[in-house]
Amino acid sequence: MRVDQLSPVPGSNKAKKRVGRGIGGKGGKTAGAGTKGQHSRGRGKVARGFEGGQTGLKMRVPKLKGFNNPFRVEYSPVNLDQLSALAATEVTPEVLVAAGLVRKGTLVKVLARGEIAVAVQLTAHAVSKAADSAITAAGGSVTLLPLPFKQGRPPVKGNQFTNR
Repeated sequence: MRVDQLSPVPGSNKAKKRVGRGIGGKGGKTAGAGTKGQHSRGRGKVARGFEGGQTGLKMRVPKLKGFNNPFRVEYSPVNLDQLSALAATEVTPEVLVAAGLVRKGTLVKVLARGEIAVAVQLTAHAVSKAADSAITAAGGSVTLLPLPFKQGRPPVKGNQFTNR
């Protein structure tokens, strides 16, 4: 016997019921789907995301608004009281990273919370006016580092919209 000679035992495979072939006999007219309603029409299924006529989730949730500014410069803040607690005469971003005040690779901005009494040689990416005047009043100096910029995009000088 070969595979092509195999066949099921007579009577074991029942023929599929053919519905919707006219009103004579069972399975005519509505073809077993009943009368009216979404289950009697088409495939008997609803569209993905359909919630029975209620406003769908896709329409209910707020849409994205605004934008992400590609020119945003984000600083890690360091205050004067933190600088005075360091007890170092020369403060650079590397010293602040070693002290655990900022993370490596972040831009440092010094703010004016607290007071400073010791003369400090400060090197940072940005300094507030009040912090600058407090450091110079204590006999220190402030040096600003240039801001790094991403490859392929020149640094923005002044207002990006007027200097084109």
